[in-house]
Amino acid sequence: MLKSLDIKNLTVFVEANLRFSPHRNAIVGENGSGKSHLLRVAYAVLAASAEEGRKRTGTLGVGTLGLAVFGGSVKSTAPTKTLLQTSVADKLVAVLRPESLGRLARRRQGRERSTLGFRFDDPQLDITFSFSTSSKSEINISRMPTAWVEQPPVFLPTRELLTIYPGFVSVYENHYLEFEETWRDTCLSLGAPALRGPREPQIREQLAPLEHAMGGVIELDRNGRFYLKIPAQGRMEMPLVAEGWRKLAMLAQLIATGSLLDKGYLFWDEPETNLNPKLIKEVASIILHLCHSGVQVFIATHSLCLMREFDIQLQAPAFQRMRARFFGLQFGDNGIDVQQGNSADDIGAIASLDEELSQSDRYLETGA
Repeated sequence: MLKSLDIKNLTVFVEANLRFSPHRNAIVGENGSGKSHLLRVAYAVLAASAEEGRKRTGTLGVGTLGLAVFGGSVKSTAPTKTLLQTSVADKLVAVLRPESLGRLARRRQGRERSTLGFRFDDPQLDITFSFSTSSKSEINISRMPTAWVEQPPVFLPTRELLTIYPGFVSVYENHYLEFEETWRDTCLSLGAPALRGPREPQIREQLAPLEHAMGGVIELDRNGRFYLKIPAQGRMEMPLVAEGWRKLAMLAQLIATGSLLDKGYLFWDEPETNLNPKLIKEVASIILHLCHSGVQVFIATHSLCLMREFDIQLQAPAFQRMRARFFGLQFGDNGIDVQQGNSADDIGAIASLDEELSQSDRYLETGA
């Protein structure tokens, strides 16, 4: 699990020291306050490590000291500085889409350096690196990890991806497209085969409330098209399905493929987008159940409805031991200030949340 992220001079942040919960982490703020930047930076570093680890270990078991056995011979698979300097830089650029790596470094007085430090429950994964405003394609690593991130993270963007899935990965990899690489990564996970074996009961349990909310199950045909199969009605092609249901369908497919099992990571940018209050209730429940099963969840939101729903459901006996963290992003005189704590009361007033409360008060005053 990711324990902390220390930042200096990154985009809108002069300095921030975030301490995460192993369960649910909510980043709250107005538009332009850097919520998505935090999600994408954390995702990019985890994904770069997981992708490189897969390339070097394949499906083979890895023993102590990062060594894999190949037909009786031993090959080193431990991370190297040369490899990570380019792979992490490439992933940051691919995910955040600046013109160059140095554009992510906050500019104050000439050439500045951005420094990021990641700490995990497993110290073998810890990494600290920096880059300057003039950096192009490499980071400078001052603390090297000695192991790869084993479970690839999952990123859910604000837009659903099931309708663009057919052929998207091949087009993305063979042409230059101005889409962040999280779309490609998520599509790869969506197209993975459904997980079979002893974990099927666990998957079925997690899928049940999603399939109930959608009124059907998700199917992927041989032509790479997703459908919602509704009992007694047949299959409905995904572009004809309501967008709120399509977002739930994405989550259901990722659960079915095993992408969200066993201490994985889920990053979700504004889950509430295009969801009615009834579906927000379902989404909050699914997120908390994923946390309960061992997935570390990071969400960016400015929805008071979603925040309230979390607070309500966290009172249930099954979730009372679950730890939550809140991060409030506030516009300050010198960039974005971060307040954090174990409850929403610890993060100060958030204008977007206060505006929803103010609107409720104004509506009641009208007597309508």
